[in-house]
Amino acid sequence: MRLPDRAVVFVGPMAAGKTSLGKRVAKELGVPFVDTDAVFVRQHGQIAEFFTTHGEAEFRRIEAEVIAAELAVPGGRIVALGGGAVLRESTRELLAGHPVVLLMTTQEAVLRTANLARRPLLRDDPEAWGRILAERKPLYDEVADVTYRTDRATKEQLARRVAQWARSFGKKSAPQPGAEAATPPNRSES
Repeated sequence: MRLPDRAVVFVGPMAAGKTSLGKRVAKELGVPFVDTDAVFVRQHGQIAEFFTTHGEAEFRRIEAEVIAAELAVPGGRIVALGGGAVLRESTRELLAGHPVVLLMTTQEAVLRTANLARRPLLRDDPEAWGRILAERKPLYDEVADVTYRTDRATKEQLARRVAQWARSFGKKSAPQPGAEAATPPNRSES
């Protein structure tokens, strides 16, 4: 099956599994994986320290630049965005040109599994996850083509399901003579 000829993008709340699942899906598909938070860290240092020194607004501005640069790279690959990346309208506009996978989980699962010390918005208030999700959920829904729950299946099962979806999306979005490329509607899969 054919893969999309551009990045498949993973979005979702903090600690939903975008990086760990993204790496597995990229391996399953035989394409590169990019974590935009990791790119930011390589270029600007630790995110928690950057937040403290420069503030969230400056972080979001530079994060949007990193994302735009990564999405401009041609070819199929998996790109995982930070949880707040969808807050920038410019990023949401860029995502319209890519297949977008929303990964969802629960606050209970996050508090059980996440390293809170590495999550600047949760570090001082672990219960903030639910409030942050409530603010961002409409934006995730706006950009997502499909949604998967990461707390309801193993990473292996999810990687296979998402890889299968990405292959299907690539096939459906391939230009057909005399027809516009079709984008599947946002749907939820477990």
